[in-house]
Amino acid sequence: MAAKSPFQQHGTGRTWAVRSVVAVLVLASGYLVFEFGRIKAGYDVVDADNERQVYEDRIENFENEIIDLKQEVALLETHREVDREAYKEVETSLQTLQAKIQEQRDAIAFYRGIVSPSDGNAGLRVQNLRLTRGKEEREYTVRLVLVQAMKHDRKVSGDVNLSVEGNQGGEQKTYAFSELLPAGADTGWVFSFRYFQDFDRQLVLPDGFTPERVKVEVRSRTRSISSIEESFAWATSQS
Repeated sequence: MAAKSPFQQHGTGRTWAVRSVVAVLVLASGYLVFEFGRIKAGYDVVDADNERQVYEDRIENFENEIIDLKQEVALLETHREVDREAYKEVETSLQTLQAKIQEQRDAIAFYRGIVSPSDGNAGLRVQNLRLTRGKEEREYTVRLVLVQAMKHDRKVSGDVNLSVEGNQGGEQKTYAFSELLPAGADTGWVFSFRYFQDFDRQLVLPDGFTPERVKVEVRSRTRSISSIEESFAWATSQS
């Protein structure tokens, strides 16, 4: 095959260069026509970019607001938990304080009953009788507090006799203290004190017996101090 002359090679190079330039011009013309069409249709590239930037800025602002709101919600949740815990602490402290105040009032009333009773009568008296349920169904604890009011120059001694009145089988029935004691319990109930003395004694009620009243006899063996007898409605407490 005959080799191409330098003129032929140069002509071929120019041909490719021309073709490249034409292709670029065609593409550029096509883009310009496209942009011209969009501009005639009311589309502005610069305005579109600006509008897009505005929307992107708004989206960024909304995302930042969402982050801030989430942080605020988390903070409010934390404050709510703190407030709830603080309220619980205040409520607990208030209940504790009220319980202490009530204890102090009870103590004041108790000692006032010893030193200066409201009726102004001296001598033996039942300051308190409380019935609480035991571990078993028909078991009860009797808490009895005896005091010597006003005069405390001597000890008072004696014994307590307790009985329970109620209904059994449709008839009235009274049980003596010795009949209501657990097996092996001491039947005696003696006292000796100058100011006050408290007792806890266990009772077991018979089956089918419904208690109604508790009768307490405090029998003094001390000269010049009279015995007393009191009756209480049967009523149990929580403690």
